[in-house]
Amino acid sequence: MTAQTLLRRATGLSVSKTVAERAVHQRMERTGHTDSETYLQALTPAEMTQLIELVVVPESWLFRDPQAFYATVELVRERWARGRRTHILSIPCAGGEEPYSLAMALRDGGVSAQAVSIDAYDLSPGCIERAQAGVYGRNAFRAQDVAFRERYFTHVADDAYRIMDALRQQVSFKQGNLLQFDTASYSHHYDVIFCRNLLIYFDKPTTRAAIEKLSALLADDGMLLAGYAEVPAFCQNGFTPLQHRQAFALKKDDAPAAIPAASVPQRTLRSVPVTARPIPVATPAPAAPPRSRPVPVPAAATPVDLLAEARLLADRGQLREAGEKCHAHLARTPEAAEAYFMLGIINELAGKMDLADDYWRRCIYLQPDHYDALCHLALLAERNGNSTAAATLKARAARVYQRRQAT
Repeated sequence: MTAQTLLRRATGLSVSKTVAERAVHQRMERTGHTDSETYLQALTPAEMTQLIELVVVPESWLFRDPQAFYATVELVRERWARGRRTHILSIPCAGGEEPYSLAMALRDGGVSAQAVSIDAYDLSPGCIERAQAGVYGRNAFRAQDVAFRERYFTHVADDAYRIMDALRQQVSFKQGNLLQFDTASYSHHYDVIFCRNLLIYFDKPTTRAAIEKLSALLADDGMLLAGYAEVPAFCQNGFTPLQHRQAFALKKDDAPAAIPAASVPQRTLRSVPVTARPIPVATPAPAAPPRSRPVPVPAAATPVDLLAEARLLADRGQLREAGEKCHAHLARTPEAAEAYFMLGIINELAGKMDLADDYWRRCIYLQPDHYDALCHLALLAERNGNSTAAATLKARAARVYQRRQAT
């Protein structure tokens, strides 16, 4: 069994062959193995954990996507006013940035600690250890407004700050895998679930399985906060968007209308900046297409089976063959935006992010309202630390999504 298959079975993550092999070679150097097949056959649970640590993506920062916290504070206030405590889940929680941001936002919003319970899970034991320590460096404070650092953190060394004990004690951190979560014991237990930017690493069957788990954990009148690129997947699997501006909040289909649907005010919390948020070469904001841009040929005028075959091959990990199918499609239809989008996905899976960026930009040049390409470019800009480009792309994606909802 290949390293790629082993890691996918253990985590559910769609890890590229390049990333999987790189992780194996790193662990082989540490453990003294010289043959990858022998190493994989001798994998113990403890060594598998070390291998997984090398492929997870624990990238986050404090007050990332602030509108999600606005929406949560409003819900908690509404329920506490009716004497109801709110149970919140953050999964995955990376190094604790999200649940701690939530704890700070609730305190800034005047919400009593008794009004909520916050559980936070992550696949990575290393992430959980860092979260429990509550010490963060410069990268965690990327928000424009970092006044919250003076209120809730103590400077410990150089660029390192520790969050106050009262907030650390408010969050319960545990190591865990969403796909293996005990939904029987926690059936409909959580009123709010943060699950942002996890599904983008899953294939379609794993995405459906993950959403089923989340649906089982979420109360019927609960609210789920997703990553902006993941909203369509949730909508295809039993969820409906809520009208919280740029919070990317959802409820279960046909859920009771107990969740406030009004837009959340822009300035209700002191610590949360208004700017949009969430993985590194900075990418500029996309320029407006020139007037001479050729008109894309309608999809119905060209064969679509080549792209269908490309998707199937990519799902199987046959990236070179999938790319060949896309190029063959482009030879017939040079203006096929979807082929460029697929080439971006294929190169992302292969770890060739510069090429992925180029193909997605070609896609939105041909089809400026291509929602998925805009989302992927926004995620890439965030990974590269280009918050301005990310905000521009996310705003474009949000407008496209809102237009689709209106129709």
